[in-house]
Amino acid sequence: MSGPCAIGPGSQRRCFLLATVLSAALHGVDGHLVRVEVDAADGLPQYQVVGLPDAAVRESRERISSAIRNLGFTYPTRRLTINLAPAGVRKEGAAFDLPIAIGILIASGQLRQPADMDFAAAGELSLDGSVKPIRGALCLGTAVRAAGVRRLLVPSANAGEAAHVEDLRVHGVRRLDEAARLLGEIGTPGEPAAAAPGAPAEIPGPRLDMADVQGQERAKRALEGAAAGGHNLLLIGPPGGGKTMLARRLPGILPPLARAEAVAATKIASVAGLLPAGEGLLAERPFRAPHHTISTAGLVGGGQPLKPGEVSLAHHGVLFLDELPEFRRSALEVLRQPLEEGQVTIVRVAGAVTFPARFTLVAASNPCMCGWRGDPRVPCRCSDQAVLSYLGRLSGPLLDRIDLHIDVGRVEPDHLLAGAPPAGEWTSAAVRSRVVTARHRAQARLAGTPGVYANADLGPALVRTHCVVRGAGRDLLRLAAEKLALTARSLDRTLKVARTIADLAGAGEIAEDHLAEALQYRGLERMKPTAE
Repeated sequence: MSGPCAIGPGSQRRCFLLATVLSAALHGVDGHLVRVEVDAADGLPQYQVVGLPDAAVRESRERISSAIRNLGFTYPTRRLTINLAPAGVRKEGAAFDLPIAIGILIASGQLRQPADMDFAAAGELSLDGSVKPIRGALCLGTAVRAAGVRRLLVPSANAGEAAHVEDLRVHGVRRLDEAARLLGEIGTPGEPAAAAPGAPAEIPGPRLDMADVQGQERAKRALEGAAAGGHNLLLIGPPGGGKTMLARRLPGILPPLARAEAVAATKIASVAGLLPAGEGLLAERPFRAPHHTISTAGLVGGGQPLKPGEVSLAHHGVLFLDELPEFRRSALEVLRQPLEEGQVTIVRVAGAVTFPARFTLVAASNPCMCGWRGDPRVPCRCSDQAVLSYLGRLSGPLLDRIDLHIDVGRVEPDHLLAGAPPAGEWTSAAVRSRVVTARHRAQARLAGTPGVYANADLGPALVRTHCVVRGAGRDLLRLAAEKLALTARSLDRTLKVARTIADLAGAGEIAEDHLAEALQYRGLERMKPTAE
């Protein structure tokens, strides 16, 4: 494939070849290996890209030709045909600029194709030849390593991110000529060193502490259970009760990210273009709080090209939906699949993309349109029918998938004026310690069960195995199921919450008091007025 052609800018050797450079294409958060084949043939000057490229790939000619000339290389006046194989996979974005440019330099004889073809490249070129950052470098690195490739050339800003792929030697480059020199050195004794994994992404701002929330011990207890078991939570109460304060403190009591979780969350942030350049894996669980005016595509993903939505950006973290009834009904209903399956599948004419979406949902709602129903001091102006209509925006199937329903009432002035609360059981550090201990108990019980990170992830078969209720607890559960009209899904979720409460208490089996507490969290129906 290669001949004895010279390397260096300005080379005029009449040596035109067929060059092949490996790269990768993004498909959701997964990557697919792509062979970039460049043919420089006799004929009128022409630049043609085939293999299902999008507009950004087709427009690469001007970027690549200017970059090659501005760095002192010669852009060949030949018929250039670039094939991106396999042809059936759509190629999107400007990350193919670097491998195409390298292929052109090889095909025109200005760069030797390394004898060791065990490398891939990805990067966007500027007109001056500099290599700009790309989205999804971690995903591309994972894809090329899975295909057996052991080296990857990426923009220097993405090198720390891609270097987290195990057994992959990553080289960061700042300009096209630097990539050319590096390829000439691969396999030589003075071969350049690989990039080191980037430092964890910094956490902006001070960490929020549970101790800042005055009163609301019952809501704090529910928040602890949500963190320990990965359960979804709905906070209902009048304005100013602390619903948002509580929700924003949930990430601080969740267990630290495991490496596999950090890699998965970082892939999504990278694909979405939200990972700061030069940083490595995410250090903290994501917290996403979209406004209630968000579109369905913004919430679950979509657009062109397809990008992950808020449910995926919150993967292994928290999705906070404030003023839940104000969201579009169509947007809320699409939450059913990710809440149940931990992923969301987006189907378009061009194909289907599946994004991971295993998150803890925390939602907040007023009890009525004016917000004061049930408050002892401010009278509610809403009729019973208006309250039914307001809460009726939340469908039964959606509420079935929310494990904990908590009434967050008014905080008394004595609590607010008491000054700073004493350090104790409700500091974030103390709660997080209890949460981590409970998670360890659950993980020890569920060892060897793939895809199960917490009690909330238990499927029906695992619920029957690990959430066994006996004696008085079984009678209590049967009575509550009849009184509250619990569905089969609600019953399963109640058992999973009871299992989490037992883990927090260090109990091996679910007792009657664990079930009683879990059933208290299914009380949304008691807040609704009875329709005549």
